[in-house]
Amino acid sequence: MHGGQHAPPMRTAAYVYTGWHAIAERDAAFHPGFTEWELVRGCRPRFAGHHQPRIPALGEYDDRDPVAVARRVRLAHEHGVDALVFGVFWCRGKRVFEAGLDRGFLGSEVGDTMPFACMWANRMPRRVLPVRRQDLPVLDPAREVPSDEADFVEFVAMLADNYFCRPNYVTIEGRNYLSIFDSTFFVRELGVDGARAAIGAARRWLAAHGHRDLHLAAIEPNAETLPLAAAVGFDSVTHYVLLPDWKGPFEQDYRAYATLRAGQWAHFAAASGLPYMPSVAPGWDASPRGADFGDARPDKYPWSPVITGEHPEHFAAALRRARAFRSPVGVDDPLVLVASLNEWSEGHYLEPDERFGTGWLQAVRDG
Repeated sequence: MHGGQHAPPMRTAAYVYTGWHAIAERDAAFHPGFTEWELVRGCRPRFAGHHQPRIPALGEYDDRDPVAVARRVRLAHEHGVDALVFGVFWCRGKRVFEAGLDRGFLGSEVGDTMPFACMWANRMPRRVLPVRRQDLPVLDPAREVPSDEADFVEFVAMLADNYFCRPNYVTIEGRNYLSIFDSTFFVRELGVDGARAAIGAARRWLAAHGHRDLHLAAIEPNAETLPLAAAVGFDSVTHYVLLPDWKGPFEQDYRAYATLRAGQWAHFAAASGLPYMPSVAPGWDASPRGADFGDARPDKYPWSPVITGEHPEHFAAALRRARAFRSPVGVDDPLVLVASLNEWSEGHYLEPDERFGTGWLQAVRDG
């Protein structure tokens, strides 16, 4: 457990979305060459004071391009981003958007040196955006990622062979860091016993093949799953975006909600009996991903609440709270997670924009 003033500095790790290039699935479902830059570029203000569109100061990029990736990663690292956590889409052996990690990042000049880790994005990305149907569920069944013990072992083996084996892969207390985005779905689908068996089998596979053990983080376990996380085999709990109240008012003030969320961190550790690694975000606005319905907008993602009043100074304050946080159940070398480096179509990114320049990255450096 951490103690007082002698605790080591917490590493800051930013999530990375590798969805900034065309893929066959979206070409077929929408139009050839579609990327979410069309959403970002085309969004317009939907209420007074709504800051849209959000324009990248370094321009739009293809995240398969190692030169463009190296430029952005180098800038982030210079401003205090210590590591990157890449979303990895996997569904029973099928992967999408892997080129952003494999070609863009690992093929770049910084791919052998910048610390990185993986997050299992255990749902498939939307094929058609912006969302125009009000009557569809937030998570279409076609996007669900079924799994079982054999599949989870195959997934972890793929990660080990491609990523865990690299010298710049992030470890926690000497173990490879891996997080599961929808930990609730994983536990609900496999059941407590099935999930425990899958995680145990993956650990045995790693040991038998000469790999380090896992540090497995549960992202956003719901109230029912949170107290089960330790028994299932998770090693810590964290979040992706822990900022808006999804059932709250449409406009939510950044400072108020960032403060509210920080006050909940200790609860996640106490309720799970596991270390909690805080996650902070510079904002949230998924408007680009949903068609504009005006005041008749649906009451669900991507028309979910919008964070307003966001500013690099307020984000720096949120980071200071996160870096000062000591989980009631501790771990020797915790992370502070930031959502994210580049989720432009959800309004949380550290990359320079035309509104604040490098302000978000300066907040990481100075916070």
